[in-house]
Amino acid sequence: MKNLVRFLASSDHDVARAVRHVRQQVRGFTLPAPRPIVVPMRMAFEAAREAYYFGARVLVCEPHFKSHCAQYGKGVRTGNFIHYIQGRGDILLGDNVVLDGKINFVFARRFCDRPTLRIGDNTGIGHGCRIIVGKSITIGKHCRIAGSVFILDSSGHPSDPEARKQGLPPSDAEVRPVVIEDNVWLGARSMIFPGVTVGEGSVVAAGAIVMADVPPYTVVAGNPARRVASLRTEPAPEANRADAKKHGADDAGRRSVSDSAS
Repeated sequence: MKNLVRFLASSDHDVARAVRHVRQQVRGFTLPAPRPIVVPMRMAFEAAREAYYFGARVLVCEPHFKSHCAQYGKGVRTGNFIHYIQGRGDILLGDNVVLDGKINFVFARRFCDRPTLRIGDNTGIGHGCRIIVGKSITIGKHCRIAGSVFILDSSGHPSDPEARKQGLPPSDAEVRPVVIEDNVWLGARSMIFPGVTVGEGSVVAAGAIVMADVPPYTVVAGNPARRVASLRTEPAPEANRADAKKHGADDAGRRSVSDSAS
């Protein structure tokens, strides 16, 4: 069989060349696509697809996820995937939370009776994220968490080499709660390590590895993540100059008053 394939692929024999010609014609074959025919076909396909995914989301995916929640608000919505939830813990969701795509939630009950994940109102989490909860992870309101973000309050293994060699779990001190405050944006593939607090209004750049607290209204990037910008509103240079002139005029006025008084 191998010799036959090699013959057809490389021989100059008339039969081999004819077979290669037919193969090329078949691989290059295409049909015209007159719009009066293909546009209705496309629209019918898209309508059927949307109806299928709508039914899958509303009748299967969302009820499955909500059955795992200890509490959820109004308007909670998932995507068209069934989220992968391992272990037992409390999931507490606010209003209008969107959990898009497929997300992996892992709860490790060896550290406390009820590991707790809290997600505030109007927060969205993208596809491919992984959230590991040993004790507590809190995500605030109006947060935007991009795809493939990794948030964990426990690394799953002890830092001590001997304990890790023996297969022991991390110590209680190594399981530290994570807090993502309100209106935070976590870029794609970023990682938030145990014990970290990301301050309100901050941005974590794509791929950043956050191992220390992030101050409010700060942009961090890199591995390990470092501050690269501030999001606080600063006075414009013109306003600064105007203030300086005003203060200079006031100082001159005070000096002239002092001179005349003396």
